[in-house]
Amino acid sequence: MISTLYFPIASCGGTARPDAAEYDKKWLVVDESDHWLSREQCPRLSGIQVDLSMGCLVMRAEGMLRLDIPLDVIEDDDSVRRQAVVAGQHVDVVDEGELVATWVSKYLGRPCRLVKVHPDAGPILWPQA
Repeated sequence: MISTLYFPIASCGGTARPDAAEYDKKWLVVDESDHWLSREQCPRLSGIQVDLSMGCLVMRAEGMLRLDIPLDVIEDDDSVRRQAVVAGQHVDVVDEGELVATWVSKYLGRPCRLVKVHPDAGPILWPQA
């Protein structure tokens, strides 16, 4: 039997956990211009392993400490909302904060941020891989 993989963070490692289906592509990594980074643009993204555990998105990567981010928390402070660009589409997102941005930037070796698709955002038309 072949397991379906889900990718909670677009372009990062996948997980076969069935409970990850509802979180498929709910997060994405953006560059300094808030443009989504794909694996083609940043191959190191595939080295970020993603899982779900105890209500958290769990991120691991070689040489990095484990990072846990609460799954269903959306900050209601408008200062953390921004617009990301995914394949020409503007998407309403919520920034996951400085600690997460530092973790991702250090691992990828370039300034970037992890953002979560806002629950009120419309559907995203992801490019075919």
